[in-house]
Amino acid sequence: MNFRRYYIPGSAVFLTQVVESRQPVFQDGKLLELLFATLHNVKQIHPFIMLGHVFLYDHFHLLIQPIGKSNFSDIMHSLKPNFTKAYKKMLGLPPSNSMKFWQKRFWDHVIRDDQDFENHLHYIHYNPAKHGYVTDPRVWKHSSYIEWEKRSLYPPAFEWDEPKGVDWGE
Repeated sequence: MNFRRYYIPGSAVFLTQVVESRQPVFQDGKLLELLFATLHNVKQIHPFIMLGHVFLYDHFHLLIQPIGKSNFSDIMHSLKPNFTKAYKKMLGLPPSNSMKFWQKRFWDHVIRDDQDFENHLHYIHYNPAKHGYVTDPRVWKHSSYIEWEKRSLYPPAFEWDEPKGVDWGE
């Protein structure tokens, strides 16, 4: 299979990564903390601006803008194995253990314009409701919703409908 990714320096990118077999491992707060710590460490090596995010029990979505020489593949190819290595260490498994934590590939979409950005950001924020974890996206604490509400993207009594016109990668 010939698989191509498109890199446009300075562009924002929507990313989706799913846990192998959609296991809901991030219900465990310790694993979610480990994912946050790993993402923070990756950001030091492959700098990026976090524009939006949501972390769910079996997958996550990021809206990032890589800066410097790194691209979004560099970021994901650092995040996935480093998280898995730290997770195996947490479980007391040897590094040689062939555990498969993540699905093989991740989904990417280079943001094309302001409307595309807004559509993907809304999708990220609506995702916990889409999956039935909450009815009101503002109460899901593992997303950037509140940050964007503070920037006045969402009025306080915003009524949600599932966002349209986005290829989600799920």
